[in-house]
Amino acid sequence: MLLRSVRQAGCACRRSLNTSSRYSTSRATVETDTYGIPLRPTWSVQELLSSYPAPSISPATFKRLHELSALLPPEEGTPEYVRLKHQLEELIKLVEATKLIKLEKTGNICIPDGRIIAEGSGIPLDKTPREDGDVRGQDLLSYASRSMNGMYVVETDRSR
Repeated sequence: MLLRSVRQAGCACRRSLNTSSRYSTSRATVETDTYGIPLRPTWSVQELLSSYPAPSISPATFKRLHELSALLPPEEGTPEYVRLKHQLEELIKLVEATKLIKLEKTGNICIPDGRIIAEGSGIPLDKTPREDGDVRGQDLLSYASRSMNGMYVVETDRSR
């Protein structure tokens, strides 16, 4: 059931991010500023996760998580215990929902460049500039103020 709701939510998320259907006449228009940025959020993670079933953490698991974190758990039944347990369950729900999302394999395993650069300008990321006088590797040690046995020497205030 959780898998089905994640798939439905994923489709809903993709639909809400589709600009052509977002501004169509069949849907309510989104109020934007002069740059086209919505003035209010068009969707929320809380709204998306509200359709997922909430996981439950047993008191033993709650205690074990605190032990692994080297923390003292609050007494069972206190308001702090209830609040913290609810927050952990919400985090687990988010993690489980994220794990269920199917990603399309594109064959591209590198991290895309997220910088915003005008088209036709910017840094050519597929080429690295090389000059004949380019210093690389061990030759860089010649610029260090101190080096020893092919290693950089860094002074610290700490005594060993």
